[in-house]
Amino acid sequence: MAVDELQAIIQRCQVLEEADFKGEDFNLFQVAGQKCLEDGYAAQLLEVIQNEKNKVIIKNMGWNLISPLVRCILVYKQEDDKRDHCLKILDQLSQLCNPKELFLGLLEQIEQTSGEQVCQTVMLLLQPLQTVLLKLQNKKAYSVGLSLAMIMNQLTSLPVPYTKQQIQEDKLGLCQCCNAVVDFAKPFVNEVVKNMEKSSEYNDMELKEELLKFCMKSLKYPLLTAELEQLEGIEEHPFRHFATEIIDILWNIRELIPLVFLHHKGKSPHWENEEFADIERKNSADSLACLSYLVFVQHFGIDCFPVVFSPSYLLQCNMAHIEVLLKRTEESVLSKGLDLFESCLLRMEDNSLLHQYLELRDFINVSQVLVKVMTLCPIEHLRKKSLNILQLFVDKFEAEGKYTLFRCLLKTSNHAGVEGYIIKNIKDQIHLSLTKASDNVWFTGHHLISLLDLVLLLPEGAETDLLQNSDRIMASLNLLRYLIIKDCESDNQTGVWTMLAKIEQNFLKPLHVGLNMSKAHYEAEIKNKKENRREAQSSNTICSLTVSGEKMPAMTTEMQLQVLHSALFTFDLIESVLARVEELIEVKMKGGMDENS
Repeated sequence: MAVDELQAIIQRCQVLEEADFKGEDFNLFQVAGQKCLEDGYAAQLLEVIQNEKNKVIIKNMGWNLISPLVRCILVYKQEDDKRDHCLKILDQLSQLCNPKELFLGLLEQIEQTSGEQVCQTVMLLLQPLQTVLLKLQNKKAYSVGLSLAMIMNQLTSLPVPYTKQQIQEDKLGLCQCCNAVVDFAKPFVNEVVKNMEKSSEYNDMELKEELLKFCMKSLKYPLLTAELEQLEGIEEHPFRHFATEIIDILWNIRELIPLVFLHHKGKSPHWENEEFADIERKNSADSLACLSYLVFVQHFGIDCFPVVFSPSYLLQCNMAHIEVLLKRTEESVLSKGLDLFESCLLRMEDNSLLHQYLELRDFINVSQVLVKVMTLCPIEHLRKKSLNILQLFVDKFEAEGKYTLFRCLLKTSNHAGVEGYIIKNIKDQIHLSLTKASDNVWFTGHHLISLLDLVLLLPEGAETDLLQNSDRIMASLNLLRYLIIKDCESDNQTGVWTMLAKIEQNFLKPLHVGLNMSKAHYEAEIKNKKENRREAQSSNTICSLTVSGEKMPAMTTEMQLQVLHSALFTFDLIESVLARVEELIEVKMKGGMDENS
């Protein structure tokens, strides 16, 4: 019987001195103890462990029972008495065993767990692990850091619940586990705080650094990808609670403000391998970006900050974080980047952001990444939101800033839709300049002429793909029509009449040629398709079609003909606006000549 075997080993070891315990004794104790647990004799094993006479034996050998003990606890049901006995054994071991040996045994169990048992195992072992760590004298900071790192590494293998239903179900226990880990860390936070209060020159930074690393890891996972908006029907959102706790730790160890404004990252390890160094930098950038989102969008810890920072300074501080978030493709992270950008912009007055900010690389980078989100993101509501934020960004700049931003985006966006949108914005700024009493030098005269050089031309002359560039071309024609109507040749405030010959050479004439070529090409395609259809046995024959250099999905002949007719309609629309522009030019020039004669 397992209990008899255990009693025999106990009796033999009771007469030995601690120094005389041999490896064989450890092995026999482990095998017998494991057999007791597996055969259901947990109550008898608990009695052995609680016996004062066995204190020295348990101190040295008890940690060997951790592995079978954890296995049994996870197998037994919640209401089973045997599970309760096992939990009491675990508690006794945490009180009686050699702290160093037990620490390694507990960490080993956390390291070896996987899948659905990760959170169960971590939750089970947090209390004994905390008890052991509080007893450690040597390398305490290192041991706390190792424990937190091991726990977080195991948790990162689990998917983060995102929807309301997933958060409420908490199927794998991640929400509950994350908040339990924070409770586990609190005694060590309190120790750092107490030491910092004792001395203004607190030099023992190791424990503080380990807690800082834990907070940085928590910001990257799970908070970076978690849904942190308040959800209806959830009284206490677990991830919002977790975020609050992490912010509190950072504030208590006096790292919150340095992280937000000074981008202090703690003692980053020196990596000989550059690849490891890049990973470290990226992880840190993700964490800091998430922290800014928590503070400036969700307002966690915002009361800790002095109200002395200008909105433009806050925007400047956050641009690098916004760029990090907008470069990600996950909806949960990308939406955080858009929210952070929007929040910073909404703090500002329109026309208040100086053009000098565009000399900072982050401002240019963010505008370019935002354009990529607008054009490439597969999620429609995020594309729409990014377009609204681009307009908000434009509105915040003063005239020279708008002018500089327009030039930059026209040169770098490489997207006809974006270029068309920017050209419409240019038209709006010209309208304000012509109708306001104060003269705006950036959207009239020689500055505007320089900008119009980028707008009123075909990128590749008559060879330009007019269908692909139709948004840009229509916007340019509408701008030119507006300039001809609003700006008399005698006033020439915009300079358009000065550069009319250049516009005709670089834009209007090539556009005529391009339209003739494109219409002829598409009309020939339509004719071929109709002839092929007559020859085919059925009009449902599947064919391929290339439009604007891109191969379209497989379509029937009828579908292809619809696409081709749609393209012809676009060319007719461009042609009608072009004709109207040329008619206006002719009328205006004739009127000017009549006045002069």
